[in-house]
Amino acid sequence: MKLLEFTQKYPDEESCIAKLRELRERDVHVCPKCGHKEWYWKGDKLCYECKKCHHRESIRKGTVMENSKLPFRYWFVTMHLLTATKNTFSALELQRQLGHKRYQPVWEMLHKLRSVMGKRDGKYTLKGNVEIDEGFFSTEVKEEEKDDAPKRGAGSQSKTKVLVMAESESVENPKPGKKEKKVNHIKMVVIPDAKADTIDGVVKVKVDKDSSVVGDGTKSHVHFPDIFKEYSGRKINAEDIGKVLPWVHIAISNAKTRLAGIYHGIKPEYLQEYLNEFCYKFNRRYFGERQFDRLLSASVGYVTDFKHRVYNKRLGFS
Repeated sequence: MKLLEFTQKYPDEESCIAKLRELRERDVHVCPKCGHKEWYWKGDKLCYECKKCHHRESIRKGTVMENSKLPFRYWFVTMHLLTATKNTFSALELQRQLGHKRYQPVWEMLHKLRSVMGKRDGKYTLKGNVEIDEGFFSTEVKEEEKDDAPKRGAGSQSKTKVLVMAESESVENPKPGKKEKKVNHIKMVVIPDAKADTIDGVVKVKVDKDSSVVGDGTKSHVHFPDIFKEYSGRKINAEDIGKVLPWVHIAISNAKTRLAGIYHGIKPEYLQEYLNEFCYKFNRRYFGERQFDRLLSASVGYVTDFKHRVYNKRLGFS
């Protein structure tokens, strides 16, 4: 949705509440107290009241906005900014744009929406031909590891392991300069280690067992032949990585560039939320202006499980 269209459609708090009501009232809601299905709308309280037992529920109940005191239009504006461009916004920049005094609620709002993005993408599994590999993202060193002797390479305390999966299929007669494979959907999952049992637990949930999987033959994939219909894994030379696992590594490179361009430091415990946003927008790259409506619908249908533990922007979150 373009900026002018958004401001015309949602000019104030009332228009956002009206849209939220429209989305919530599409489905029949059963009273958790008595099981009745008819409700009154109480505009002065911004809540619904059961016609039978008079139990009340906030319009925010059952949505990403549950327990939030921020204006509804803040949420709408943030969803618009997140979906209007390929890039993202830092919480500090969003706070400035909204003119809000406190950083903490704005930071929480962003991460709650990113959590919902992850929940929405979690409904789907990858199928067909799937590339799988691990990436290592730069993050801040955990407090408990700051006194440890610095490590190099993949085991560095400043690197967080991420399992990356991408649906890809061969292209017949690709044009000069174009990839021999095209990509559909991707998934990125932060993992504590690259052990076979850890990776097995993720791929069994994220990738359909009837898929044909391609990997780099690492020991972490030792069980893949038993998990998937077909597995092709071998040691890949650097010059061949772009042919065998092209889209996994394009996704890793693009995600790193996107994050590095906006954030000066990301704590490892929050990396997953940033990756949720990257994957969600990548998987809907052809949706165009429909992205806002899709995220709005998801935000009404999901309660976030994001747990916040930061209360000051000086702690380095963005």
